[in-house]
Amino acid sequence: MKKVITSESVSVGHPDKTCDIIADAILDEALKVDKDSQMAVECAIKNDKLFLYGEATTKANLDYEKIAKDVLKEIGYKNDFIITKEISQQSPDIYQAVVKKQLCANDQGMVYGYACNETKELMPMPIMVAHKLMKKYDEFRRKGEDFFADAKTQVSILYEDDKPVQFDCIIISVSHSAKIQWQEVKEIIEKEVLKPILQEYSSFYVKNSKILINPSGKFTIWGSFSDSGCVGRKIVVDTYGGVGRVGGGCFSSKNATKVDRSGAYYARYIAKNVVAHNLADKCEIQIGFSIGLAKPVAIYIECFGTNKVPLSEIESYVFNNFDFSLDNIIKELDLLKPIYKKTASFGHFGREEFSWEKIKN
Repeated sequence: MKKVITSESVSVGHPDKTCDIIADAILDEALKVDKDSQMAVECAIKNDKLFLYGEATTKANLDYEKIAKDVLKEIGYKNDFIITKEISQQSPDIYQAVVKKQLCANDQGMVYGYACNETKELMPMPIMVAHKLMKKYDEFRRKGEDFFADAKTQVSILYEDDKPVQFDCIIISVSHSAKIQWQEVKEIIEKEVLKPILQEYSSFYVKNSKILINPSGKFTIWGSFSDSGCVGRKIVVDTYGGVGRVGGGCFSSKNATKVDRSGAYYARYIAKNVVAHNLADKCEIQIGFSIGLAKPVAIYIECFGTNKVPLSEIESYVFNNFDFSLDNIIKELDLLKPIYKKTASFGHFGREEFSWEKIKN
């Protein structure tokens, strides 16, 4: 059976992703001072205006404006921004439900973790290729002045019998100076971004693929001056590219007691270990949490018929080797450190530097 699966990625200058990065930069600055900070400070951006809003209960004295402006400058904005803040402490009703002798979930909700064996990262191939293209573009554009931070890519891959066999279509759109013509943009991006990434794959993957570079023809107005942005609007980009399911809650801005984030990281950790230990070709873990409870209310394991051993053995492996209590999730994955800004772009999964990507013996 043949099918085509498509995933996208966005670069740091995409306004939604810019907001994710700012939110996680704020979280990191709080954690540097107070590892028990309870944070959920988000932002929205349009033109030269940035709105910071949310909740923060922390011992850290945060200069929110400076943190945001430093990120904007790092991304590539050269203009000044007008920043408005609306930030309060976390509701004491929520705080007393979370901070107990044993930490409890900050909210109800379900999360998913997914892994498959079609790439060395044990991730779906379309999203991994899309992220690689965006990361390569971001590295390239920082070397000069003619290309800007805002960019998107979309990768469609043909599957036969559930295995990726060929790139069907690759789209990449990048912002650029008005002095560069469309044909020149196409030639530069093909040479500096596409070829270095596609050469990692066999010629069979690339043969007969459709390549579209800046199909709009012009992309000279970028970032918040082209579009508005908000935290948490790229949850499919952040996870599995539409292949594995997502729970609906975003990651960025949230500290580890927010199970939208920590629970999803742990679910990926378990799913990856199931596949890494060759118990299944694919694995998806669903975890359901309740506010005020230390352990999940529900756990579900799905291997889509690819399991190499009975599902009961996989369940035994999971429940004998993984502790789903929030206290343990935070401890085992070491989630009280200021690690979050770097998660906000190029995907939260499939990157070996993160603790939830390690293989457990």
